[in-house]
Amino acid sequence: MAKTSTTTQGLRAAIERSGYYPALVAEAVEAALGGEPIRSYLVHQETTFDQNEVRRHVTVLVLTGNRFIVSHTDEQNEDTTSPTPYATTSTESVKIGRISSVVVSRVVANPESYQPGTLPREVVLTIGWGAVSRIDLEPAACGDPNCEADHGYTGSSTADDLSLRVSEAGDGPDTVRQALVFAQAISEATADVTR
Repeated sequence: MAKTSTTTQGLRAAIERSGYYPALVAEAVEAALGGEPIRSYLVHQETTFDQNEVRRHVTVLVLTGNRFIVSHTDEQNEDTTSPTPYATTSTESVKIGRISSVVVSRVVANPESYQPGTLPREVVLTIGWGAVSRIDLEPAACGDPNCEADHGYTGSSTADDLSLRVSEAGDGPDTVRQALVFAQAISEATADVTR
């Protein structure tokens, strides 16, 4: 990545700190950016356990003046398609005007004594732009306990494009703070588009 700004340097340093194939991740993000200046970013490295295997995953979120870029990189062990371990990295570029919702959920300890500015214990950032939706259906019923009629189904459709959880215990206070900064920046960017 070209080190032309403090924000670009900060993103590169955050990718390096994640320790997760930084050259691969940085190249994918740089290609998606196409030289656009960065307004805000968030790098989140996550380790998961899949039966007897440990898998790592990194998500990089970048906000530019016009776009929201999402990059995911996953590692895989050797399998029937590859005799050696491999990584898959993907990027998605979304025009800011397509973002339909930004949800920020904060978990705070001892809410009765909460002081403004105190860092939450956990932050969940959910961003929707209509690429992925989840439909939850269940059989519909009426109020009559003796009714045996088929009332069809009822349910809800939820935008489920991206949901990212960071916690002070798992990711550290700096990552929680950066998640809040990024959430505010993307919320402000979507508000600017609607004016």
